[in-house]
Amino acid sequence: MMQSLSPAIGPKLVLPARNSHCDHLMFGSVLQSLRPKLNQRICKKLRILAENESPTTAIDFSDPDWKSNYQKDFETRFNIPHLTDVFEDADSYPSTFCLRMRTPVTEDFADGYPSDEKWHGYINNNDRVLLKVINYSSPTSAGAECIDPDCTWVEQWVHRAGPREKIYFEPEDVKAAVVTCGGLCPGLNDVIRQVDEVRSLPFSCLFLGHITSIVITLEIYGVKKIVGIPFGYRGFSEKELAEIPLSRKVVQNVHLSGGSLLGVSRGGPNVSEIVDSMEERGINMLFVLGGNGTHAGANAIHNECCKRRLKVAVVGVPKTIDNDILLMDKTFGFDTAVEEAQRAINSAYIEAHSAYHGIGVVKLMGRSSGFIAMHASLASGQIDICLIPEVPFHLHGPHSVLNHLKYLLETKGSAVVCVAEGAGQNFLQKTNAKDASGNIVLGDIGVHIQLETKKYFKEIGVPADVKFIDPTYMIRACRANASDGILCAVLGQNAVHGAFAGYSGITVGICNTHYVYLPIPEVISYPRVVDPNSRMWHRCLTSTGQPDFL
Repeated sequence: MMQSLSPAIGPKLVLPARNSHCDHLMFGSVLQSLRPKLNQRICKKLRILAENESPTTAIDFSDPDWKSNYQKDFETRFNIPHLTDVFEDADSYPSTFCLRMRTPVTEDFADGYPSDEKWHGYINNNDRVLLKVINYSSPTSAGAECIDPDCTWVEQWVHRAGPREKIYFEPEDVKAAVVTCGGLCPGLNDVIRQVDEVRSLPFSCLFLGHITSIVITLEIYGVKKIVGIPFGYRGFSEKELAEIPLSRKVVQNVHLSGGSLLGVSRGGPNVSEIVDSMEERGINMLFVLGGNGTHAGANAIHNECCKRRLKVAVVGVPKTIDNDILLMDKTFGFDTAVEEAQRAINSAYIEAHSAYHGIGVVKLMGRSSGFIAMHASLASGQIDICLIPEVPFHLHGPHSVLNHLKYLLETKGSAVVCVAEGAGQNFLQKTNAKDASGNIVLGDIGVHIQLETKKYFKEIGVPADVKFIDPTYMIRACRANASDGILCAVLGQNAVHGAFAGYSGITVGICNTHYVYLPIPEVISYPRVVDPNSRMWHRCLTSTGQPDFL
Protein backbone atom coordinates (compact mmCIF):
# COMPACT_ATOMS: atom_id res chain seq x y z
CA MET A 1 0.00 0.00 0.00
CA MET A 2 1.92 3.12 0.94
CA GLN A 3 5.21 1.72 -0.21
CA SER A 4 6.69 4.85 -1.75
CA LEU A 5 5.97 7.15 1.12
CA SER A 6 7.39 5.94 4.39
CA PRO A 7 10.77 5.05 5.81
CA ALA A 8 9.20 1.67 6.52
CA ILE A 9 8.36 1.08 2.89
CA GLY A 10 8.75 -2.38 1.49
CA PRO A 11 9.27 -3.58 -2.07
CA LYS A 12 5.79 -3.13 -3.59
CA LEU A 13 4.67 0.18 -4.96
CA VAL A 14 1.24 0.23 -6.49
CA LEU A 15 -1.67 -1.90 -5.47
CA PRO A 16 -4.75 -2.36 -7.63
CA ALA A 17 -7.39 0.20 -6.84
CA ARG A 18 -10.16 -1.02 -4.59
CA ASN A 19 -13.55 -1.49 -6.17
CA SER A 20 -15.28 -0.20 -3.09
CA HIS A 21 -14.52 1.16 0.32
CA CYS A 22 -17.07 -1.29 1.67
CA ASP A 23 -15.42 -4.58 0.69
CA HIS A 24 -16.23 -6.93 3.55
CA LEU A 25 -13.29 -7.98 5.72
CA MET A 26 -13.62 -9.93 8.92
CA PHE A 27 -11.48 -8.81 11.87
CA GLY A 28 -9.56 -12.05 12.25
CA SER A 29 -8.76 -12.40 8.55
CA VAL A 30 -7.59 -8.79 8.42
CA LEU A 31 -4.97 -9.35 11.10
CA GLN A 32 -3.85 -12.72 9.78
CA SER A 33 -3.44 -11.38 6.24
CA LEU A 34 -1.28 -8.51 7.43
CA ARG A 35 1.27 -10.42 9.49
CA PRO A 36 3.01 -12.39 6.69
CA LYS A 37 3.45 -9.17 4.72
CA LEU A 38 4.67 -7.43 7.87
CA ASN A 39 7.53 -9.89 8.41
CA GLN A 40 8.44 -10.07 4.77
CA ARG A 41 8.59 -6.33 4.28
CA ILE A 42 10.47 -5.53 7.45
CA CYS A 43 13.18 -8.01 6.45
CA LYS A 44 13.46 -6.55 2.94
CA LYS A 45 14.11 -2.83 2.87
CA LEU A 46 14.68 -1.60 -0.66
CA ARG A 47 15.94 1.75 -1.79
CA ILE A 48 14.53 1.40 -5.29
CA LEU A 49 11.03 0.37 -4.38
CA ALA A 50 9.92 -0.96 -7.74
CA GLU A 51 12.62 -3.62 -8.11
CA ASN A 52 10.53 -6.48 -6.73
CA GLU A 53 7.26 -5.32 -8.24
CA SER A 54 5.09 -8.22 -9.33
CA PRO A 55 4.07 -8.39 -13.02
CA THR A 56 0.44 -7.53 -12.24
CA THR A 57 1.30 -4.32 -10.41
CA ALA A 58 4.64 -3.36 -11.92
CA ILE A 59 5.24 0.17 -13.07
CA ASP A 60 6.32 0.40 -16.69
CA PHE A 61 8.87 3.20 -16.51
CA SER A 62 9.19 3.18 -20.31
CA ASP A 63 5.61 4.44 -20.51
CA PRO A 64 5.80 8.24 -20.88
CA ASP A 65 2.62 8.53 -18.80
CA TRP A 66 3.80 6.37 -15.89
CA LYS A 67 4.08 9.32 -13.55
CA SER A 68 0.52 10.58 -14.13
CA ASN A 69 -0.80 7.00 -13.94
CA TYR A 70 0.97 6.52 -10.63
CA GLN A 71 -0.52 9.75 -9.28
CA LYS A 72 -4.02 8.72 -10.39
CA ASP A 73 -3.63 5.36 -8.68
CA PHE A 74 -2.36 7.07 -5.55
CA GLU A 75 -5.33 9.44 -5.55
CA THR A 76 -7.69 6.48 -5.89
CA ARG A 77 -6.13 4.61 -2.99
CA PHE A 78 -6.10 7.65 -0.74
CA ASN A 79 -9.62 8.78 -1.53
CA ILE A 80 -11.10 8.54 1.95
CA PRO A 81 -14.42 6.69 2.39
CA HIS A 82 -17.55 8.80 2.83
CA LEU A 83 -21.13 8.04 3.82
CA THR A 84 -22.27 9.10 0.36
CA ASP A 85 -20.39 6.10 -1.06
CA VAL A 86 -23.20 3.99 0.46
CA PHE A 87 -25.98 6.56 0.87
CA GLU A 88 -25.89 8.59 -2.33
CA ASP A 89 -28.77 10.80 -1.24
CA ALA A 90 -27.53 11.39 2.30
CA ASP A 91 -28.64 14.78 3.60
CA SER A 92 -26.09 17.35 4.72
CA TYR A 93 -26.64 20.17 7.20
CA PRO A 94 -24.93 23.46 8.04
CA SER A 95 -22.22 22.76 10.57
CA THR A 96 -23.05 23.32 14.21
CA PHE A 97 -19.37 23.86 14.90
CA CYS A 98 -18.57 27.57 14.88
CA LEU A 99 -16.26 29.24 17.34
CA ARG A 100 -17.79 32.69 16.69
CA MET A 101 -21.19 31.72 18.05
CA ARG A 102 -22.54 33.84 20.91
CA THR A 103 -25.19 31.42 22.16
CA PRO A 104 -24.52 28.06 23.84
CA VAL A 105 -25.55 25.08 21.77
CA THR A 106 -29.24 24.29 22.31
CA GLU A 107 -31.92 22.36 20.47
CA ASP A 108 -33.40 25.66 19.27
CA PHE A 109 -30.64 25.99 16.67
CA ALA A 110 -30.75 22.64 14.90
CA ASP A 111 -29.98 24.28 11.54
CA GLY A 112 -27.00 26.28 12.69
CA TYR A 113 -26.00 28.96 15.13
CA PRO A 114 -25.96 32.74 14.87
CA SER A 115 -22.78 34.68 14.26
CA ASP A 116 -22.06 38.33 13.55
CA GLU A 117 -20.28 37.35 10.33
CA LYS A 118 -19.45 34.28 8.31
CA TRP A 119 -16.81 32.17 10.03
CA HIS A 120 -13.81 31.29 7.88
CA GLY A 121 -12.56 28.47 10.05
CA TYR A 122 -13.76 25.59 7.89
CA ILE A 123 -11.64 23.30 5.77
CA ASN A 124 -12.49 22.94 2.08
CA ASN A 125 -13.01 19.34 1.02
CA ASN A 126 -10.47 19.83 -1.74
CA ASP A 127 -7.67 20.96 0.60
CA ARG A 128 -4.68 18.63 0.46
CA VAL A 129 -1.39 18.13 2.32
CA LEU A 130 1.83 17.10 0.59
CA LEU A 131 3.00 13.76 1.96
CA LYS A 132 6.65 13.90 0.88
CA VAL A 133 8.67 17.09 1.06
CA ILE A 134 12.21 15.96 0.16
CA ASN A 135 13.13 15.75 -3.51
CA TYR A 136 15.89 13.13 -3.50
CA SER A 137 18.30 13.45 -6.42
CA SER A 138 19.73 9.96 -6.09
CA PRO A 139 18.71 6.62 -4.57
CA THR A 140 22.06 6.63 -2.77
CA SER A 141 21.15 9.72 -0.73
CA ALA A 142 20.74 8.99 2.98
CA GLY A 143 17.17 7.89 3.64
CA ALA A 144 16.16 8.16 -0.02
CA GLU A 145 12.68 6.88 -0.86
CA CYS A 146 12.44 6.53 -4.61
CA ILE A 147 9.75 5.30 -6.94
CA ASP A 148 11.93 4.84 -10.01
CA PRO A 149 15.72 4.41 -10.51
CA ASP A 150 16.06 8.13 -11.28
CA CYS A 151 14.29 9.24 -8.11
CA THR A 152 11.72 11.18 -10.12
CA TRP A 153 9.77 13.68 -8.04
CA VAL A 154 6.10 12.66 -7.81
CA GLU A 155 3.66 14.79 -5.85
CA GLN A 156 1.53 12.80 -3.43
CA TRP A 157 -1.34 14.59 -1.75
CA VAL A 158 -3.60 13.49 1.12
CA HIS A 159 -6.75 14.99 2.64
CA ARG A 160 -6.39 17.85 5.09
CA ALA A 161 -8.15 17.33 8.43
CA GLY A 162 -10.45 19.79 10.13
CA PRO A 163 -14.08 20.99 10.45
CA ARG A 164 -16.23 21.14 7.31
CA GLU A 165 -18.98 23.63 6.54
CA LYS A 166 -21.46 20.81 5.90
CA ILE A 167 -22.05 17.93 8.27
CA TYR A 168 -23.88 14.62 7.72
CA PHE A 169 -25.19 13.97 11.22
CA GLU A 170 -27.65 16.03 13.24
CA PRO A 171 -26.11 16.32 16.71
CA GLU A 172 -29.35 15.50 18.51
CA ASP A 173 -29.48 12.15 16.65
CA VAL A 174 -25.91 11.16 17.45
CA LYS A 175 -24.87 8.60 20.01
CA ALA A 176 -21.08 8.58 20.05
CA ALA A 177 -18.90 5.91 21.62
CA VAL A 178 -15.20 5.91 22.46
CA VAL A 179 -13.17 2.71 22.84
CA THR A 180 -9.49 2.28 23.72
CA CYS A 181 -7.71 -0.95 22.83
CA GLY A 182 -4.27 -2.50 23.20
CA GLY A 183 -1.84 -1.42 25.90
CA LEU A 184 -1.62 1.75 27.95
CA CYS A 185 -0.07 4.84 26.42
CA PRO A 186 0.57 8.36 27.78
CA GLY A 187 -2.23 10.69 26.66
CA LEU A 188 -5.19 8.29 26.31
CA ASN A 189 -7.41 10.31 28.62
CA ASP A 190 -6.42 13.51 26.81
CA VAL A 191 -7.87 12.22 23.56
CA ILE A 192 -11.15 11.09 25.09
CA ARG A 193 -11.61 14.46 26.75
CA GLN A 194 -11.48 16.44 23.51
CA VAL A 195 -14.30 14.40 22.03
CA ASP A 196 -16.95 15.66 24.43
CA GLU A 197 -16.60 19.22 25.61
CA VAL A 198 -18.14 20.95 22.66
CA ARG A 199 -21.72 20.79 23.92
CA SER A 200 -21.40 23.66 26.41
CA LEU A 201 -18.35 25.61 25.33
CA PRO A 202 -18.97 28.51 22.93
CA PHE A 203 -15.29 29.36 22.76
CA SER A 204 -12.14 27.54 21.73
CA CYS A 205 -10.71 27.09 25.21
CA LEU A 206 -10.39 23.32 24.68
CA PHE A 207 -8.56 21.05 27.08
CA LEU A 208 -5.71 18.76 26.21
CA GLY A 209 -6.08 15.04 25.76
CA HIS A 210 -7.45 12.26 23.59
CA ILE A 211 -10.52 10.95 25.40
CA THR A 212 -11.03 14.42 26.81
CA SER A 213 -10.51 15.97 23.39
CA ILE A 214 -13.13 13.80 21.70
CA VAL A 215 -15.72 14.38 24.41
CA ILE A 216 -15.24 18.14 24.43
CA THR A 217 -15.46 18.51 20.68
CA LEU A 218 -18.60 16.37 20.44
CA GLU A 219 -20.28 18.63 22.97
CA ILE A 220 -19.42 21.72 20.96
CA TYR A 221 -21.19 20.17 17.99
CA GLY A 222 -24.21 19.67 20.26
CA VAL A 223 -23.96 15.94 20.95
CA LYS A 224 -25.49 14.91 24.29
CA LYS A 225 -25.26 11.13 24.12
CA ILE A 226 -21.61 10.17 24.58
CA VAL A 227 -20.46 6.91 26.11
CA GLY A 228 -17.23 5.07 26.74
CA ILE A 229 -16.94 1.37 26.00
CA PRO A 230 -14.99 -0.21 28.88
CA PHE A 231 -11.98 -2.44 28.31
CA GLY A 232 -11.63 -2.25 24.57
CA TYR A 233 -13.64 -4.27 22.06
CA ARG A 234 -14.39 -6.69 24.90
CA GLY A 235 -16.83 -4.11 26.28
CA PHE A 236 -19.16 -4.68 23.33
CA SER A 237 -19.82 -8.32 24.22
CA GLU A 238 -19.57 -8.79 27.97
CA LYS A 239 -22.86 -7.83 29.57
CA GLU A 240 -21.34 -7.05 32.97
CA LEU A 241 -19.27 -4.26 31.40
CA ALA A 242 -21.74 -1.38 31.24
CA GLU A 243 -21.02 1.59 29.00
CA ILE A 244 -19.78 4.69 30.82
CA PRO A 245 -21.62 8.01 30.25
CA LEU A 246 -19.14 10.73 29.30
CA SER A 247 -19.46 14.48 29.57
CA ARG A 248 -17.24 17.48 30.08
CA LYS A 249 -17.79 17.21 33.82
CA VAL A 250 -16.69 13.57 33.83
CA VAL A 251 -13.56 14.07 31.73
CA GLN A 252 -12.54 17.56 32.83
CA ASN A 253 -9.50 16.47 34.80
CA VAL A 254 -8.83 12.93 33.55
CA HIS A 255 -5.90 14.12 31.41
CA LEU A 256 -4.06 14.96 34.63
CA SER A 257 -3.70 11.24 35.30
CA GLY A 258 -2.02 8.45 33.40
CA GLY A 259 -3.61 5.28 32.05
CA SER A 260 -7.09 5.19 30.55
CA LEU A 261 -10.41 6.30 32.05
CA LEU A 262 -12.11 3.50 30.11
CA GLY A 263 -9.56 0.75 30.66
CA VAL A 264 -7.84 -1.17 27.89
CA SER A 265 -7.69 -4.78 26.79
CA ARG A 266 -6.50 -6.93 23.91
CA GLY A 267 -8.68 -9.21 21.83
CA GLY A 268 -12.47 -9.31 22.02
CA PRO A 269 -15.54 -10.47 20.07
CA ASN A 270 -15.76 -10.84 16.30
CA VAL A 271 -16.79 -7.98 14.05
CA SER A 272 -20.36 -9.15 13.53
CA GLU A 273 -20.96 -9.25 17.28
CA ILE A 274 -19.49 -5.78 17.71
CA VAL A 275 -21.74 -4.29 15.03
CA ASP A 276 -24.75 -6.13 16.48
CA SER A 277 -23.98 -4.50 19.82
CA MET A 278 -23.61 -1.08 18.18
CA GLU A 279 -27.02 -1.47 16.52
CA GLU A 280 -28.65 -2.48 19.81
CA ARG A 281 -27.12 0.51 21.61
CA GLY A 282 -27.92 2.97 18.80
CA ILE A 283 -24.27 3.97 18.33
CA ASN A 284 -23.71 5.83 15.06
CA MET A 285 -20.29 7.35 15.75
CA LEU A 286 -17.41 5.19 16.95
CA PHE A 287 -13.99 6.54 17.87
CA VAL A 288 -11.37 3.82 18.17
CA LEU A 289 -8.03 4.52 19.87
CA GLY A 290 -5.30 1.97 19.22
CA GLY A 291 -2.46 0.70 17.09
CA ASN A 292 -2.25 -1.36 13.91
CA GLY A 293 -4.31 -4.30 15.17
CA THR A 294 -6.98 -2.06 16.67
CA HIS A 295 -7.19 -0.10 13.42
CA ALA A 296 -7.60 -3.33 11.48
CA GLY A 297 -10.58 -4.03 13.72
CA ALA A 298 -11.95 -0.51 13.16
CA ASN A 299 -11.67 -0.96 9.40
CA ALA A 300 -13.48 -4.30 9.59
CA ILE A 301 -16.25 -2.65 11.66
CA HIS A 302 -16.53 0.09 9.03
CA ASN A 303 -16.79 -2.52 6.27
CA GLU A 304 -19.45 -4.47 8.15
CA CYS A 305 -21.48 -1.27 8.69
CA CYS A 306 -21.24 -0.58 4.96
CA LYS A 307 -22.37 -4.12 4.20
CA ARG A 308 -25.41 -3.67 6.46
CA ARG A 309 -26.04 -0.16 5.07
CA LEU A 310 -25.78 1.42 8.51
CA LYS A 311 -25.20 5.15 8.70
CA VAL A 312 -22.25 4.92 11.07
CA ALA A 313 -18.95 6.83 11.11
CA VAL A 314 -15.95 4.85 12.36
CA VAL A 315 -12.83 6.94 12.96
CA GLY A 316 -9.48 5.76 14.29
CA VAL A 317 -7.03 7.69 16.43
CA PRO A 318 -3.53 6.14 16.25
CA LYS A 319 -2.33 5.10 19.69
CA THR A 320 1.03 3.40 19.78
CA ILE A 321 3.87 4.27 22.06
CA ASP A 322 6.28 2.64 19.59
CA ASN A 323 5.64 5.32 16.93
CA ASP A 324 5.32 2.54 14.36
CA ILE A 325 2.29 3.62 12.27
CA LEU A 326 3.00 4.38 8.62
CA LEU A 327 3.08 7.85 7.08
CA MET A 328 2.75 9.83 10.31
CA ASP A 329 5.36 12.14 11.83
CA LYS A 330 4.65 10.65 15.23
CA THR A 331 1.90 9.11 17.32
CA PHE A 332 0.73 10.29 20.72
CA GLY A 333 2.60 8.96 23.71
CA PHE A 334 5.91 8.75 21.86
CA ASP A 335 7.36 12.07 23.04
CA THR A 336 6.37 11.29 26.62
CA ALA A 337 7.93 7.83 26.38
CA VAL A 338 11.21 9.28 25.15
CA GLU A 339 11.17 11.90 27.91
CA GLU A 340 10.35 9.40 30.67
CA ALA A 341 13.01 7.01 29.37
CA GLN A 342 15.59 9.64 30.29
CA ARG A 343 14.97 8.88 33.97
CA ALA A 344 15.83 5.22 33.50
CA ILE A 345 18.84 5.99 31.33
CA ASN A 346 20.14 8.54 33.81
CA SER A 347 19.70 6.04 36.66
CA ALA A 348 21.61 3.40 34.68
CA TYR A 349 24.34 5.94 33.94
CA ILE A 350 24.72 6.89 37.61
CA GLU A 351 24.81 3.23 38.66
CA ALA A 352 27.40 2.38 36.01
CA HIS A 353 29.50 5.50 36.54
CA SER A 354 29.55 5.02 40.32
CA ALA A 355 30.67 1.39 40.23
CA TYR A 356 34.02 -0.13 39.36
CA HIS A 357 33.64 -1.41 35.78
CA GLY A 358 29.94 -0.59 35.93
CA ILE A 359 27.63 -1.48 33.06
CA GLY A 360 24.02 -0.30 32.91
CA VAL A 361 21.49 -2.02 30.63
CA VAL A 362 18.15 -0.30 29.92
CA LYS A 363 15.37 -2.05 27.99
CA LEU A 364 12.79 0.19 26.31
CA MET A 365 9.61 -0.46 24.31
CA GLY A 366 9.76 -1.32 20.63
CA ARG A 367 8.58 -4.71 19.37
CA SER A 368 9.41 -4.25 15.70
CA SER A 369 10.69 -0.68 15.61
CA GLY A 370 13.40 1.06 17.57
CA PHE A 371 12.19 4.64 17.52
CA ILE A 372 11.96 5.02 21.31
CA ALA A 373 15.41 3.50 21.92
CA MET A 374 16.95 5.57 19.12
CA HIS A 375 15.44 8.91 20.19
CA ALA A 376 15.99 8.27 23.90
CA SER A 377 19.65 7.42 23.27
CA LEU A 378 20.15 10.53 21.17
CA ALA A 379 18.37 12.75 23.70
CA SER A 380 20.30 11.50 26.72
CA GLY A 381 23.85 11.67 25.39
CA GLN A 382 24.70 8.99 27.98
CA ILE A 383 24.29 5.86 25.87
CA ASP A 384 27.33 4.00 24.53
CA ILE A 385 25.47 1.25 22.68
CA CYS A 386 21.96 1.43 21.17
CA LEU A 387 20.44 -1.82 19.88
CA ILE A 388 17.23 -1.86 17.82
CA PRO A 389 15.26 -4.57 15.96
CA GLU A 390 16.03 -3.13 12.53
CA VAL A 391 19.82 -3.43 12.86
CA PRO A 392 21.25 -6.95 13.41
CA PHE A 393 24.19 -7.40 15.75
CA HIS A 394 26.53 -10.05 17.14
CA LEU A 395 26.67 -10.55 20.88
CA HIS A 396 29.90 -12.60 20.79
CA GLY A 397 32.96 -12.45 18.56
CA PRO A 398 35.62 -9.95 17.51
CA HIS A 399 33.10 -7.37 16.23
CA SER A 400 30.47 -7.86 18.87
CA VAL A 401 28.58 -5.98 21.57
CA LEU A 402 30.46 -7.74 24.37
CA ASN A 403 33.85 -7.08 22.81
CA HIS A 404 32.95 -3.38 22.52
CA LEU A 405 31.83 -3.34 26.16
CA LYS A 406 35.27 -4.69 27.09
CA TYR A 407 36.85 -1.85 25.10
CA LEU A 408 34.62 0.72 26.86
CA LEU A 409 35.55 -0.54 30.32
CA GLU A 410 39.23 -0.37 29.37
CA THR A 411 39.00 3.16 27.97
CA LYS A 412 36.33 4.93 30.06
CA GLY A 413 35.65 2.62 32.97
CA SER A 414 31.89 2.24 32.50
CA ALA A 415 29.23 1.81 29.83
CA VAL A 416 25.47 2.14 29.30
CA VAL A 417 23.48 0.02 26.84
CA CYS A 418 19.98 0.89 25.57
CA VAL A 419 18.12 -1.97 23.89
CA ALA A 420 14.65 -2.09 22.31
CA GLU A 421 12.54 -5.04 23.48
CA GLY A 422 12.32 -6.51 19.96
CA ALA A 423 16.07 -6.42 19.29
CA GLY A 424 18.19 -9.58 19.27
CA GLN A 425 15.28 -12.02 19.36
CA ASN A 426 17.41 -14.43 17.29
CA PHE A 427 19.50 -15.02 20.44
CA LEU A 428 16.47 -16.17 22.43
CA GLN A 429 14.54 -19.40 22.39
CA LYS A 430 11.53 -19.19 20.10
CA THR A 431 8.09 -19.85 21.53
CA ASN A 432 4.70 -20.14 19.90
CA ALA A 433 3.05 -18.18 22.69
CA LYS A 434 0.90 -15.23 21.63
CA ASP A 435 -0.96 -12.53 23.50
CA ALA A 436 -4.68 -11.79 23.11
CA SER A 437 -4.01 -9.59 20.08
CA GLY A 438 -2.12 -12.36 18.30
CA ASN A 439 1.32 -10.82 18.84
CA ILE A 440 4.17 -13.23 19.46
CA VAL A 441 5.34 -13.06 23.07
CA LEU A 442 8.93 -11.82 22.94
CA GLY A 443 11.84 -13.16 24.92
CA ASP A 444 13.48 -10.76 27.39
CA ILE A 445 16.51 -9.45 25.53
CA GLY A 446 17.42 -7.15 28.43
CA VAL A 447 17.81 -9.99 30.91
CA HIS A 448 19.66 -12.03 28.27
CA ILE A 449 22.20 -9.26 27.68
CA GLN A 450 22.65 -8.83 31.42
CA LEU A 451 23.33 -12.54 31.95
CA GLU A 452 25.57 -12.89 28.89
CA THR A 453 27.56 -9.81 29.93
CA LYS A 454 28.14 -11.17 33.43
CA LYS A 455 29.13 -14.55 32.02
CA TYR A 456 31.50 -13.04 29.43
CA PHE A 457 33.44 -10.87 31.87
CA LYS A 458 33.64 -13.68 34.39
CA GLU A 459 35.15 -15.96 31.73
CA ILE A 460 37.83 -13.43 30.76
CA GLY A 461 38.59 -12.65 34.38
CA VAL A 462 37.54 -8.99 34.31
CA PRO A 463 35.30 -7.76 37.14
CA ALA A 464 32.10 -6.10 35.95
CA ASP A 465 29.11 -4.77 37.88
CA VAL A 466 26.05 -5.15 35.60
CA LYS A 467 22.74 -3.49 36.47
CA PHE A 468 19.52 -3.98 34.46
CA ILE A 469 16.58 -1.52 34.41
CA ASP A 470 13.21 -2.16 32.73
CA PRO A 471 10.98 0.96 33.02
CA THR A 472 8.35 -0.27 30.51
CA TYR A 473 5.22 -0.19 32.66
CA MET A 474 6.26 2.99 34.48
CA ILE A 475 6.55 4.78 31.13
CA ARG A 476 3.27 3.43 29.72
CA ALA A 477 1.21 4.59 32.68
CA CYS A 478 2.61 8.09 33.17
CA ARG A 479 0.86 11.35 32.39
CA ALA A 480 1.39 12.83 28.90
CA ASN A 481 3.82 15.72 28.59
CA ALA A 482 2.94 19.08 27.02
CA SER A 483 3.95 18.07 23.48
CA ASP A 484 1.85 14.91 23.57
CA GLY A 485 -0.97 16.80 25.27
CA ILE A 486 -1.23 19.17 22.31
CA LEU A 487 -1.00 16.31 19.81
CA CYS A 488 -3.70 14.40 21.72
CA ALA A 489 -6.02 17.39 21.77
CA VAL A 490 -5.74 18.12 18.06
CA LEU A 491 -6.04 14.47 17.00
CA GLY A 492 -9.17 14.07 19.12
CA GLN A 493 -10.74 17.24 17.74
CA ASN A 494 -10.02 16.25 14.13
CA ALA A 495 -11.41 12.75 14.69
CA VAL A 496 -14.77 14.33 15.62
CA HIS A 497 -14.60 16.77 12.68
CA GLY A 498 -14.02 13.85 10.33
CA ALA A 499 -16.96 11.87 11.68
CA PHE A 500 -19.35 14.81 11.41
CA ALA A 501 -18.10 15.50 7.87
CA GLY A 502 -19.35 12.02 6.96
CA TYR A 503 -16.02 10.22 6.68
CA SER A 504 -15.66 6.69 7.95
CA GLY A 505 -12.98 4.01 7.80
CA ILE A 506 -10.35 6.70 8.30
CA THR A 507 -7.69 7.59 10.81
CA VAL A 508 -6.28 10.97 11.71
CA GLY A 509 -2.59 11.75 11.90
CA ILE A 510 0.08 14.39 11.52
CA CYS A 511 2.12 14.49 8.31
CA ASN A 512 4.81 17.09 7.77
CA THR A 513 3.41 19.06 10.75
CA HIS A 514 -0.11 19.18 9.23
CA TYR A 515 -3.10 17.11 10.32
CA VAL A 516 -4.57 14.76 7.73
CA TYR A 517 -7.16 12.03 7.16
CA LEU A 518 -5.92 8.72 5.78
CA PRO A 519 -7.78 5.54 4.75
CA ILE A 520 -7.14 2.96 7.47
CA PRO A 521 -5.90 0.19 5.10
CA GLU A 522 -3.07 2.44 3.92
CA VAL A 523 -1.54 2.81 7.38
CA ILE A 524 -1.92 -0.71 8.79
CA SER A 525 -0.35 -2.95 6.13
CA TYR A 526 2.83 -3.28 8.22
CA PRO A 527 4.60 -1.33 10.98
CA ARG A 528 6.77 1.64 10.28
CA VAL A 529 10.38 0.87 11.19
CA VAL A 530 13.65 2.73 11.58
CA ASP A 531 15.58 3.02 8.32
CA PRO A 532 19.20 2.07 9.09
CA ASN A 533 20.24 4.44 6.30
CA SER A 534 18.24 7.36 7.68
CA ARG A 535 19.82 10.53 8.95
CA MET A 536 18.25 10.04 12.39
CA TRP A 537 19.91 6.64 12.88
CA HIS A 538 23.19 8.13 11.65
CA ARG A 539 22.78 10.89 14.25
CA CYS A 540 22.23 8.29 16.95
CA LEU A 541 25.39 6.42 15.90
CA THR A 542 27.32 9.68 15.97
CA SER A 543 26.11 10.26 19.53
CA THR A 544 26.95 6.77 20.83
CA GLY A 545 30.13 6.30 18.83
CA GLN A 546 29.36 2.59 18.49
CA PRO A 547 30.77 0.49 15.63
CA ASP A 548 28.92 -2.06 13.49
CA PHE A 549 28.43 -5.23 15.50
CA LEU A 550 28.69 -7.63 12.56
